[in-house]
Amino acid sequence: MVKPLPKWIMQRYSALWNKFNDKEFNHDEAFKTLDKDKMLSIVLSELRQAGWLEMKLSPEDARKRIYKLKSPEQAVKEMERVD
Repeated sequence: MVKPLPKWIMQRYSALWNKFNDKEFNHDEAFKTLDKDKMLSIVLSELRQAGWLEMKLSPEDARKRIYKLKSPEQAVKEMERVD
């Protein structure tokens, strides 16, 4: 279930989506895309917990992770209803 994002995370999601769309990326690529944002680990964690980001372990190095964003359309379709 996808949850709404706070504005500060949504802004970073937007920057990542504009760069990667639905392609896979790693932490270093995201770090460069967000101009070396020191909050990157928190942003990725929040996106994953809210259902906007998928994560898997790298096949080359189990210590590293590979990320893939959900499209905005898909996330909105999956968003839980708030009454």
